[in-house]
Amino acid sequence: MSGQCVITREIAVAEGVFAPGHLGELTQIVPFEMVDEVLAECGAVQQRLRKLLARVVVYLLLAAALFEECGYPAVWSKLTGALDAVPIPRITATALWHARTRLGVRPLRALFNLLRGPASAIRTTGARWAGLLVVAIDGTSLDVPDAPATRARLGKGSNQYTTADYPQILLVALVACGTRAVIDAVFGPGTHGESTHAKRLARSLHADMIVLLDRGLSGNPLLETVADTGAAFLARLSAARKPPVLGRFPDGSFLSRLGWVEVRIIECEITIATTAGRHAGVYRLATTLLDRRRYPAFEFKLYHQRWEIESAYFAMKKTMLGRRVLRARTLPGVAQEIYALLAVYQVIRIAIADATGAVPGTDPDRASFSVALQTARDQVIQAAGVIAGTVIDLVGAIGQAVLDRLMPTRRLRISPRAVKRPLSRYAYKGLRVDRRTYKAIISIDILLTEPISP
Repeated sequence: MSGQCVITREIAVAEGVFAPGHLGELTQIVPFEMVDEVLAECGAVQQRLRKLLARVVVYLLLAAALFEECGYPAVWSKLTGALDAVPIPRITATALWHARTRLGVRPLRALFNLLRGPASAIRTTGARWAGLLVVAIDGTSLDVPDAPATRARLGKGSNQYTTADYPQILLVALVACGTRAVIDAVFGPGTHGESTHAKRLARSLHADMIVLLDRGLSGNPLLETVADTGAAFLARLSAARKPPVLGRFPDGSFLSRLGWVEVRIIECEITIATTAGRHAGVYRLATTLLDRRRYPAFEFKLYHQRWEIESAYFAMKKTMLGRRVLRARTLPGVAQEIYALLAVYQVIRIAIADATGAVPGTDPDRASFSVALQTARDQVIQAAGVIAGTVIDLVGAIGQAVLDRLMPTRRLRISPRAVKRPLSRYAYKGLRVDRRTYKAIISIDILLTEPISP
């Protein structure tokens, strides 16, 4: 069922009723054979020929993640707009809803599981530190429709001012900092907490990694779970914690224990200087890398790479979703939509990594996710690059657009942390937050004194 036909303007697509099932040039990363295999393994292949075949519905859901501002009928129009020479059945919104319901969650979850990973090679610039793959774990929340089913299962946040407009689902991901690709992700009710969800990511950790964790994820149970996998970690501890001093190293770090995990504590003072003034703060970092000669204390400044996972979430929530509420109004539909979002985000990251990897020494950080996304959308509308040629081009139209518009090497810039969407309608005025971005100079000094007091 993976045949192809060529129609006007040299557009190559699948045959007959399968023609609308494509993702433009990204189909080469998610080929027909991959989707067909997933459907077969999940027992989701249609029992009879329909207007909307299972494979077509999978690509429809993926395309919907590219065009989050559109309803499903509009997404269908974008998939079929360039297929003038192929007879396309008339599809109603109700038919699209029934097709998505029939498909279920499992095929999208299985497809994401096939695609997830660091999307990096051994020599990918910035992907590794001291031979270890640098990864980070953190969580974020996605707004879902305020329907009875979602409200009953997820609840709604509130504070002393008001109640949130929408229920939210908590997404916790394991991200490769060098490429910002998703290695694994889980989601569920926020009431369970980030640490509880994060433990489920242990299945994807291994001894070739160093895991960066914020102070909100530095509790002993999670640190013990990470250590059990053989992966190293570098976690920021809260000021309230007072780890015992079991021994001191000449580089200023000291030996300690968190739960049953033996760790090395590095205390450093970080000073940020901008035109608006100077700000200094003390960070206490804990790591399972105890060899001070192989891993000098000053080298743990790599902790700042944890912010790459925030950039990944920004790409999903702002660039792709446009801060919109998810479409689905049922919990299975929400799960289906999130897996589609994760899969498409991952596919774009793979395309970016392939492109930057074709030019030795090019850091994936310089690739614009927005450029890749917009080009991918254009390729879907034109039904271009669906069928790969006999010679595989890892760059393609998307990669070439990224390489033609590489961003400058990242400059150090900071902006104050602030709640972007406070629950109170008056908070924007009351907080008086400076939202400008400043060029900054950062200095890091390892402390040689006794452990700091909170």
